[in-house]
Amino acid sequence: MRVLVQRVSAAQVTVDGRTVGRIEPNPQGLVTLVGVTHDDTEATAQALADKVWRLRILEGERAAADLHAPILVVSQFTLYADTAKGRRPSWSAAAPGPVAEPLVETFARALRELGATVATGQFGAHMQVELVNDGPVTLLLEG
Repeated sequence: MRVLVQRVSAAQVTVDGRTVGRIEPNPQGLVTLVGVTHDDTEATAQALADKVWRLRILEGERAAADLHAPILVVSQFTLYADTAKGRRPSWSAAAPGPVAEPLVETFARALRELGATVATGQFGAHMQVELVNDGPVTLLLEG
């Protein structure tokens, strides 16, 4: 599993012109783009959720857990693009929807169980993600 984490001062996801997920940072929040590969498990998703919740990348070296910062979770299979050959990415490392969707949901649920306010995108939809990266701060976590 790969989670691209961005510290933000604003973020929302729209599908077909309708907002499906939005966080109201006060003053900061996190956007997490989540990619799943074939051998990921619920334990992987839970461990990465815990890491995101406790990662000290917010103002004053604090974590979302410290500030009760909101988190937007968006599925993104393209995090597993293989661009080693040619100019057309291969998506073979990305897990198919029936495998990936439950694990993205497990990741979001684990964050909620830790105490996070979580908004989500819509799995499998063409989404427009708007965010204001604060810093900018962007980290790639792998589990």
